[in-house]
Amino acid sequence: MVVRNGLLVMLDSGPKYGYQLKMEFEHRTSNVWALNIGQVYTTLARLERDGLIEHLDSDAADSHQLYRITDLGRQEARMWFATPVDHGTPRRNELIMKVILSLDSGQDPRQVIQIQRAAAVKRLQEYTLLKTDVDTDSDLAWVIMLDSMLIETEAEVRWLDLVEARVVQSGRFSAENLADSPHFTAADARRTSASEPSKELKEAKR
Repeated sequence: MVVRNGLLVMLDSGPKYGYQLKMEFEHRTSNVWALNIGQVYTTLARLERDGLIEHLDSDAADSHQLYRITDLGRQEARMWFATPVDHGTPRRNELIMKVILSLDSGQDPRQVIQIQRAAAVKRLQEYTLLKTDVDTDSDLAWVIMLDSMLIETEAEVRWLDLVEARVVQSGRFSAENLADSPHFTAADARRTSASEPSKELKEAKR
């Protein structure tokens, strides 16, 4: 739905080719969400089938197919902005499944939790470092994206803290310390000097 409505919104500003839509989508989402060109054309075909867009006759010298939004498509785009996002049934989350399945598998869930927490704190440090180099006025979209990633990762760390407390309180596992995996919190990440951002994060903003 995000790609479908995103294409409609971009077409609302004027006719575009499929490749133009791919590049604009990636640019407007700060290159964090790559879009497959095949998905673009598949989605355009469905939008045209539903009467939300139409293709324009191209010049003989130009083999690219140009698309424009219809009145119905413009109405659909407006409705998307005016409708709250419905998260519906909770998505299948690998981390939650890993923690739950570790409870009765002979694996100490605290180790799973602490390994994940260390990785989450590293991400927090990377995001924080990236944010210090951003010009809020000229790159608002990227700042908003970073804010979302920071808050989501901080929430993951807080959830891991809560789960660990529940596991300890249950008394189902020995009280011995897991010294090999240090206990980190979101607050610790803020106080710790940030590590160098990963290659993927660096390339996302290029």
